[in-house]
Amino acid sequence: MTSTEELYKTLELLRDERNADLEQYKQKVMLLPLSRKTKEGKSWYPVRLKRHYIGTGERLIIEIERTQHLNQAHVFQSGKVVNVFCNARNTPEKEHVGGVINYVRDNTMVITLNSDDLPDWIEDPLLGVDVMFDEMTYREMEFALKEVIKADKSRVAELREILLGYRLPVASYRPPATGDWQPATHLNASQHDALQKILNCEDVAIIHGPPGTGKTTTLVEAIKVTVAEEKQVLVTAPSNAAVDLLVDKLSEAGLNVLRIGHPARVTEQTLSKTLDARIAMHEHFRELRNMRRRMEQLKDMAFRYKRDAGYSERQQRKLLMQEAKALKADADVLEFYIVNDLLQNSEIIACTLVGASHPTLRGKRYQTVFIDEAAQALEPACWIPILRAERVVLAGDHHQLPPTVKSFEAGKAGLSRTLFEKCIQRHPQTAVMLQTQYRMHEDIMRFSARYFYENKLLADSSVATALLEPGMSPVAFIDTAGCGFAEAQDPETLSRYNEEEAQFLIRQVEKLILHVGVDNWNFSIGIITPYSAQVERLIKLAETSEELSALASSITINTVDAFQGQERDVIAISLVRSNEKSEVGFLGDTRRMNVAMTRARKKLIMTGDSATLGSHPFYLELLAYVQEKEFYKSAYELM
Repeated sequence: MTSTEELYKTLELLRDERNADLEQYKQKVMLLPLSRKTKEGKSWYPVRLKRHYIGTGERLIIEIERTQHLNQAHVFQSGKVVNVFCNARNTPEKEHVGGVINYVRDNTMVITLNSDDLPDWIEDPLLGVDVMFDEMTYREMEFALKEVIKADKSRVAELREILLGYRLPVASYRPPATGDWQPATHLNASQHDALQKILNCEDVAIIHGPPGTGKTTTLVEAIKVTVAEEKQVLVTAPSNAAVDLLVDKLSEAGLNVLRIGHPARVTEQTLSKTLDARIAMHEHFRELRNMRRRMEQLKDMAFRYKRDAGYSERQQRKLLMQEAKALKADADVLEFYIVNDLLQNSEIIACTLVGASHPTLRGKRYQTVFIDEAAQALEPACWIPILRAERVVLAGDHHQLPPTVKSFEAGKAGLSRTLFEKCIQRHPQTAVMLQTQYRMHEDIMRFSARYFYENKLLADSSVATALLEPGMSPVAFIDTAGCGFAEAQDPETLSRYNEEEAQFLIRQVEKLILHVGVDNWNFSIGIITPYSAQVERLIKLAETSEELSALASSITINTVDAFQGQERDVIAISLVRSNEKSEVGFLGDTRRMNVAMTRARKKLIMTGDSATLGSHPFYLELLAYVQEKEFYKSAYELM
């Protein structure tokens, strides 16, 4: 197979993924009647306009509230694309406007509209909001793949052959251009090796960062050194949360960062770094704002003249509209100047992978592109920023969670295999694995180190023996086999849950809190599970627990996937699966369990049925490890 044949296959799989995603959207949202969508939380209807105003970057923002179905669960969250519509009978079907959610609280939603003008029907009593299918992401990924496929005798073509393993990368010693630069003293030996690898690479370098090994610290240092040499770099990641974390760290390091992306999708701390906010702070912004205000005034004056009025009124309307149009053209030129001024004077351009296709970056090229969390990114998305690069630095860990793929068939056929994974396997010499972790007790780390990281992972002395209290075991695996804790399936979501195991795990957390003492408790707790249906049950149980309610601010309950990149002093895991067929379902993706176990700093509690889990070789090894270290307990001992 050639590189282009491999990419053609990826393109087919991407189309299968889009079709599967769209079909799910149709079944769950589009084809449902409005009454059912509202009942299931996929629409808010009816809603009332509370207010509208101009927000960051002169964008039009509306605040709406539900007038019925109050406090009902829903799927809306910040960053989601939505459709604001009017359901009035005398309103044409086309009367709707797109937008992005800024935030949702209780029965109020704030939306940034993709429009310069407020629709005429916005105050209609039959107003509603639908969640939308994100077509743009697929369009940009497909476009990037096609560009990479057709590239010929260009740097993109060379990177295609190298990254996919059809040509060897070049490594040479490139001393930093800044003569007074010295390697950061806070980096350890493997972090220094990773930094040197990045400095020396001509084509690609990989930072392989297992849990807690300071991948972000190393990446920030590498970006600082690269900026000193190249003046500007492109920094990307698959999610807005990952980009915002890097933006915060790079800003703290004193670098001038410009965050490209919709203001509704970034954190409050990062908002001031966005292109929209920086435009508003520019020295020529007042002039731009005055132009736009004058333009709006002219349009308002023009609309006072009715279309069916007399000849002179129509002429007056026409002249006012022409003047507004000319003023808009001048404002666009000034805005273009401001944007380019900001782009040229920024050291870091930061965005999501798909955000690298932003119109403001069109035609721009960068010596180096950094892709963080690359092991969580679909390959087609990675090619979007690579199209703008001369060389690539990938950072991540392919032994943690992979990208989300909606189509089981496409995932199995290769779409879930990332560019990071392909590159580290085909060019292992380009990668440096960070080997010292600063998060967890060595006994919490040891099984993952053995199973995933060839026993090369070491615990730093600052965490290696850290416990909640002296003499307390850092790990407990509590076996529920034979207890009759049977799993069940939610008929609507098809997610699994185990009511008895949830109750049992909550009791173990309560006992731990009581043992240390509620008044003495100053630790963070994460209660996690692979299944969303189990999360719901754990949350309800925690709300009725006296001990957990007293410490609610220090407790987080969520899925394993939601916990990637996070850590807590105590992690309690409910594995849920317990059935006569010994089926482990998607627990068979052992990377999920690697993430779950390595979130804990000082105490790890796992509850699961060994009779079910033991059918899988990974869990068989885990059971052998906890028995070898005397961390194994039967639930019977504790009931």
